Amino acid sequence: MSDIINFLKTRRSVKPRDMNGNGPTETELETILAIGSRVPDHGKLAPWRFIVFRGDARNRAGDIIASVFTRRNPDAPAEDVARARASLTEAPLVIAVVSSPKAHPKVPPWEQQLSAGASALNIVTAATALGYGANWLTGWFAYDRDVLTGLGLKADEQLAGFIHIGKSEKANEDRPRPALADIVTTF
Repeated sequence: MSDIINFLKTRRSVKPRDMNGNGPTETELETILAIGSRVPDHGKLAPWRFIVFRGDARNRAGDIIASVFTRRNPDAPAEDVARARASLTEAPLVIAVVSSPKAHPKVPPWEQQLSAGASALNIVTAATALGYGANWLTGWFAYDRDVLTGLGLKADEQLAGFIHIGKSEKANEDRPRPALADIVTTF
């Protein structure tokens, strides 16, 4: 079996809480983002873009998330507000993949959203191939318009997800996978 096939068969997501302070170098980040942009893209529209959060930017984004959470949940306990504030701080690097559809007569928004999803998976795969743990997550704030606006998304943009990236010292266990017989039919 080729190394690439074996890698794909064994790739696992790593929980951000299991990641430590070591994130990709500038060169590795550039590689990850370049691979994130090498996805099927009908019409060559690049219907996605990336927002990089590291260092204090993760805290500033957390302040936006916590502010919206507090406004929507004025009676929330302080620990819930703190958890919202810490949403992007466990991994040393977080990349938001923004679905940014373009008007086009032959390429419907759905195809463009799928391209953004492919981009997110390529980012996860590239980070993992470079020896980092990676995890594609959303959460309530990935769908909240006030949070998205606060993070700089335009009204017609959506978030495909946040990709958390960092080193992990913990052994990564696999999760149950569906049996092919349960998910495959032949027409």
